[in-house]
Amino acid sequence: MEQWKRNLIVLWFGQFLVMSGMTMIMPFLTLYLQADLGLSDPHEIGIWSGAIFASNFVTAFLFQPLWGKLSERYGRKLMLLRSGFGMAIVMCLMGFAATPLHLLLLRLLNGVISGFNPASIALVSATTPKDKLGFAMGTLQSGGIAGTILGPLIGGILADTIGYRFIFYITGASIFVASILVLFVVKERFDRKQAEQKKQMSVLAGLKQIVIVPQITALFMITLLIQFANMSPMSLIPLYIQELNPELTNLAFFAGLVSSATGLSNMLASPVLGKIGDRIGAEKILLISLLGAAISFIPQAYASDVWHLLIARFFLGFFLGGLVPTVNALLGKYSPRGMETRTYSFNSSFISLGNVIAPVAGGIVSGWIGIDGLFIISAILMLANGIWAWYSLLRQKPGLHLRKHDKE
Repeated sequence: MEQWKRNLIVLWFGQFLVMSGMTMIMPFLTLYLQADLGLSDPHEIGIWSGAIFASNFVTAFLFQPLWGKLSERYGRKLMLLRSGFGMAIVMCLMGFAATPLHLLLLRLLNGVISGFNPASIALVSATTPKDKLGFAMGTLQSGGIAGTILGPLIGGILADTIGYRFIFYITGASIFVASILVLFVVKERFDRKQAEQKKQMSVLAGLKQIVIVPQITALFMITLLIQFANMSPMSLIPLYIQELNPELTNLAFFAGLVSSATGLSNMLASPVLGKIGDRIGAEKILLISLLGAAISFIPQAYASDVWHLLIARFFLGFFLGGLVPTVNALLGKYSPRGMETRTYSFNSSFISLGNVIAPVAGGIVSGWIGIDGLFIISAILMLANGIWAWYSLLRQKPGLHLRKHDKE
């Protein structure tokens, strides 16, 4: 088997183990604060859970560019191992947290050392043949989505059988296993001596060089708007289901079912759309996916019961499967030579920024226009993204914006 295929398989499992581990506890965070960390006031629980959830993304937003810079000097595989083993230790420590403050500080630390996903993307991008890049990115994305789907389900089963604290230990062990697989199987051609001789740019100087390419600037903003449109109504879906079917007693189950439906179709669509993108162009797949996602958000605003919502979210997942991996493939295409990893790290920062501001903004805006209004806003943002993608990526003549070394 070719090495790029071995890398892809191992990093698929790595993405699966990391994302399943990371999502095992998050749906039950409020219950953990109540059952194990001594909080009882609902308002206090809400404040702490919001701060703890966002803290990881705040520090990830700040530190991802630094890890991208260091990967150019020391290699992408080393950054994978740094992040993997570091997160494994921090996740285990979360199981020993005695107060909400301990958990908050550990989440902040986890964001500082995180970066397994962008490092995986960068390594796959660097080691995969260009004509297979769309397929590889879609396949890699499906591993993370599969983990995101199964993580809450596994966490729910474990929470009822062994308690919340042990989930952190299992999460740490899962990420440790993923890191061991990377250590022994994944290979990267990286000349450290040559890299050390290259002039090192600061994070800010690197950003300036990257955003000179107009397509990359557009892709960064598209990433932010995709994340905002997708995440702003996400945390409010349980309340929306309650509005649609107030008689439901197993609300948590249906909320998880609706989320899993989106993840399932996303996982199925990502490799297929990536492969089609290799044939017709990733730019066209991105445009089709953005327009399809815009249309799929509209029936969610007019759902009459939970089953209508579930069907609409399932169809949304097919189009979401063509967004993130396609953006990653295009970033690999347009990024300056030798700065691919740093480009992915900056893009990861925009994802983290969207994860921080979207739930907060969604909560505020929903108070004015209702939860159903958020789906309409998400549709408008996706449509605006589609127009932007057409203008910045498809309107220009083909071949004018390829990287210099792609022409060579």
